[in-house]
Amino acid sequence: MMRMKRILQSVRFRLSLFAGRLSPLHIIPFSFFAAILAGTLLLLLPWASSPGSSTDFLTACFTATTSVCVTGLVVVDTYAHWSLFGQVVLLFLIQIGGLGIISAIALLMMVFHRKISLKNRTILRDALNLDSVSGTLRFLLGVFRGTLLVEGVGALFYAFSFVPACGWRKGLWYSVFHAVSAFCNAGIDILGPDSLMGYASDWYFLSVTMLLIITGGLGYVVWFDVRSTMKKSLRHRFSLRQMLTRLSEHSKLVLGMTLFLILGGAVFIFFAERTNPGTLGGKSFPDQLLGSLFQSVTFRTAGFAAMPQDKLTGVSCLAGYLLMFIGGSPIGTAGGVKTVTFFLVLLNAASYISDRNSAVVFRHSVPGELMRKAAAIVLVSFFSMLLLTLLLMSVSSVSMEDGLFEICSAIATVGLTRGLTPNLSTGGKWIVIIAMYLGRIGPISMALFFSRMRQENNLIHFGEGRFYVG
Repeated sequence: MMRMKRILQSVRFRLSLFAGRLSPLHIIPFSFFAAILAGTLLLLLPWASSPGSSTDFLTACFTATTSVCVTGLVVVDTYAHWSLFGQVVLLFLIQIGGLGIISAIALLMMVFHRKISLKNRTILRDALNLDSVSGTLRFLLGVFRGTLLVEGVGALFYAFSFVPACGWRKGLWYSVFHAVSAFCNAGIDILGPDSLMGYASDWYFLSVTMLLIITGGLGYVVWFDVRSTMKKSLRHRFSLRQMLTRLSEHSKLVLGMTLFLILGGAVFIFFAERTNPGTLGGKSFPDQLLGSLFQSVTFRTAGFAAMPQDKLTGVSCLAGYLLMFIGGSPIGTAGGVKTVTFFLVLLNAASYISDRNSAVVFRHSVPGELMRKAAAIVLVSFFSMLLLTLLLMSVSSVSMEDGLFEICSAIATVGLTRGLTPNLSTGGKWIVIIAMYLGRIGPISMALFFSRMRQENNLIHFGEGRFYVG
């Protein structure tokens, strides 16, 4: 205990020193880089690999990156290559990657009653993408408790499948690992080389997995708003409609977009794959519905596969590019540009076409600065995806369809692959590592990281020029 306190004091000192020299915008990318480096070193330990296996630096770095960035792309079979110690390291990296490095350090400080300075609270606010420093620690505690609760319930539900099949010891370990991986949208499994394809007809197992994925992807703000609204509704005996109207505009938008993307994606995939013998063709109608629904959910940053991804039709791949690019919702465990961000970009165009002076959602106007931020995130993410795809195709002999699928999956922290990841060249693997890292911290964050004159540029005003568009 005393040793742990000394370690935390050292971490706190280094974090404070780091915060004094760098802005929160710089600290957050560095924190993920440090976690990846630490994970790489741990995975290079001889006892992290299973007997008879050895791990080179690139494999360890790739695996640490995919775990911290909660992506799920792997170059070796997780269940076979890594020992129990190695799998525990992966689970730890997935958990802190899902919560965020800064959040995990702050939680440890709070557990051991270490004071968190205002500067570090500012860092924490930016790491959680919140609007204000006020209530940040209370929000973080709620996130921690909610995460443990959801993952615990998920592990309990998984145990009903794993324990009878694998026994108590192995079954409980499988339950905990996959509950954390599913909730954090990591998509890493220890079941075998075929991911969840053995459960393609198991409604119970895939339903538990989908609920964990969706819960993690909704975002913590939505959690707390729904919980608070439900409490008030039960107290005052409101109807379901009355309860829904009392949700915040952000929660309404997130829930609506999530439902639309999941169901819309499932319908699209169903009609694209129902006659494809490599995926849903030949299966019963209920199994086709289940497969379509799960594929739609997993496309949006989960990474578990219940059907062969390399057998998907070109139409489904195109839908997958879009779903992966959009991803989950803000302030959660999912990746992508986020549902609200994508919606605001569409809303901006719709507002201009309809000649509206401002963008309005649920009778609330959207600040212009937020619209600009959404446009910047989408554009930078899109061009990052295209550039990295071109680089991957230039260093590895891959088709555009497979290369774009791989980079979309990496930069949106999804983790699905068309069998490309283990067969990439050394240069290709490094490009995917960069894509996963960019996807976790956000391409726009990295762009701002290298910007040194943001404040100075705002002090200079120029006369308006005449330009023509369209």
